[in-house]
Amino acid sequence: MGAVAGTLIARATQAIAFGATAEDIALSCHARPTHPEALKEAAMAAVGKLIHL
Repeated sequence: MGAVAGTLIARATQAIAFGATAEDIALSCHARPTHPEALKEAAMAAVGKLIHL
């Protein structure tokens, strides 16, 4: 998976534990630039929000 897999898994399991929806993840704040930000961008794409302006 890669050296940063742990940070992505941590964000995803946190979202699952709190019952977060894709919209919840899309509205959350992530540091930039980091790999977990990709999770937010995927959630934004899933709910039809613009990823980059």
